[in-house]
Amino acid sequence: MLSFLSAALAEALLHGKMMRIAGFVPICCFTAVTLILFRIFLPVGRVLSLIAALLNLVSLSFEALEFHPRGMNAALVFHGGFCLLIALLVLRSKFLPQILSAPMAIAGLAWLISLSPQMAHRLHAYMQGTGFAGEGVFMLWLLAWGVNNARWKEAAAKEAASSR
Repeated sequence: MLSFLSAALAEALLHGKMMRIAGFVPICCFTAVTLILFRIFLPVGRVLSLIAALLNLVSLSFEALEFHPRGMNAALVFHGGFCLLIALLVLRSKFLPQILSAPMAIAGLAWLISLSPQMAHRLHAYMQGTGFAGEGVFMLWLLAWGVNNARWKEAAAKEAASSR
């Protein structure tokens, strides 16, 4: 939410070089969120959690570089993959309500519309609304209720025992 709000404020208030500098604030914030989610979902699946984190770090790098090959927003495509993997990790976890996987999956699918620049242009408002809403529901849940701590510790202990 912080990264979204800082991006929206920067977009509205800043221009030129200051806008570019301010654009790194949400990227830094979302890098921290990515690392936190990696750690949260590590007990669910080491490989899936790592792939999700790497996808989002690539997405954030593309966002920082404003990489748009052939008009496609590559950052959103990788971020869509990240959202889909987070949805899968939520579904497999025992410490979050499985219903939270649905908004993240919908958000991931919305961001994947960016694969088609023409369709992304036509559906831009719907894509962004759906993507932000889906991720927002998930993030608000984590901020308000977090994970079931006892179940997370149980899953982390099982994961630690199996990795030895």
